[in-house]
Amino acid sequence: MPIFKIEGKTLVSVKELQIDLEKDIQNLTEANLELVFDLKFISSEFSLHNFRIDTLAFDDENNSFVIIEYKRDRSFSIIDQGYAYLYLMLNNKADFILEYNEKTVRV
Repeated sequence: MPIFKIEGKTLVSVKELQIDLEKDIQNLTEANLELVFDLKFISSEFSLHNFRIDTLAFDDENNSFVIIEYKRDRSFSIIDQGYAYLYLMLNNKADFILEYNEKTVRV
């Protein structure tokens, strides 16, 4: 889908930039989570029970955790991975809350 910017009264196509590594996408997203998605950054590469979540964030408006998984290319296994992360979160709520508290609560 093309993206445009406004220049005066004209729409100008924005050129797509190729990003070579998923880690580059992750770093850019994490650095701009609040600005773009209004999410609070919690953790990068959060590991729990043989799973590694790329980015763990928190949505204050909905009072819920947000898991972001980066894919450079299309992947049909992303749905299965999403279900696995949902199961992980539902069965390990205390671990997610602990991570949130450790990263956000200041004494």
